[in-house]
Amino acid sequence: MDVTVIWAAIIALGLFMYVALDGFDLGVGMMFPFFPDEGERDIMMHSIAPVWDGNETWLVLGGAALFAAFPMVYAVALSGLYLPIVFMLVCLIFRGVSFELRGKASRTKNLWNLAFICGSAGAAFFQGVILGSYLHGIPVKNGVFSGDPFFWVTPFSFFTGMGLMVTYTLQGATYLVMRTGGALQERLHALVWPLTLALLGFIVAVSIWTPLTNAQVALRWFDSSFRYRLYPIPVLVALAAFLMYHAVKRRSDGLPFMVCLVLILLGYIGLLVSIWPYAIPASVTLWDAAAPRSSQLFALVGAVIIIPVIMAYTTAGYWVFRGKVLPGSSYE
Repeated sequence: MDVTVIWAAIIALGLFMYVALDGFDLGVGMMFPFFPDEGERDIMMHSIAPVWDGNETWLVLGGAALFAAFPMVYAVALSGLYLPIVFMLVCLIFRGVSFELRGKASRTKNLWNLAFICGSAGAAFFQGVILGSYLHGIPVKNGVFSGDPFFWVTPFSFFTGMGLMVTYTLQGATYLVMRTGGALQERLHALVWPLTLALLGFIVAVSIWTPLTNAQVALRWFDSSFRYRLYPIPVLVALAAFLMYHAVKRRSDGLPFMVCLVLILLGYIGLLVSIWPYAIPASVTLWDAAAPRSSQLFALVGAVIIIPVIMAYTTAGYWVFRGKVLPGSSYE
């Protein structure tokens, strides 16, 4: 088996798990402006309190796997995207601090609410900027970053930043529909379909814009055999949107969240197919960027052990804290 492909699959899995899990708790932060009542905000916070910090394990795993298996990509990406990565981490720090201090504050509670909102929105936005810059293509020469430190400041990367904010907000809304009840749940249901339409709009726009910003992707899109592989994705996205509409109409609890994850997965698969087999689109392939096979095999032993452990305790955490969050519950 090709160890390089196995490592690419591990990193792809880690990134998807991060988006699927940490996306909704960032989305909960971006839902705060829609719900100014502090009691409702407390319920929203309590719904993610037992799991939010564990969700970020997948981000750490993805970064560590990238360093172990594709050190050139790690070096180039961190050099070129240093500023948006730092901005994202600062937002995550503010968000984590505000999460803990908000529950204990009285006079400064509004300040920590604002920090939680801005930290969540900022982290989502800069993650989208990083994604857009990666899809656009990171300048590489002789295996090192060769571009301007602000090459990531483009309309496309800012657009993908806003798209990921909408994605995470929809995740947060559907997650809260699953975890809450009563009037709060009804108001959340009212937001799910408009957010779904916004997400579909961003999916279409990014799908059209991506080949316009990357010549290599554009060439592949005009290849008939490549288009054949992508044909099922728009159909499945349309079916998922239809299912979301009926799930919202029937006021389903858990189905909107599952459909949201399906939409994200379909978009993710489309992006992966578009850039394959490049580790850095249009410039460096997976095999050009790969670490020596012996290093990959050595690190793979650790991955085979640690990934099932992460999945086990993540599953256990969600199972233990399943069910509706009731008013008056506490995460302290």
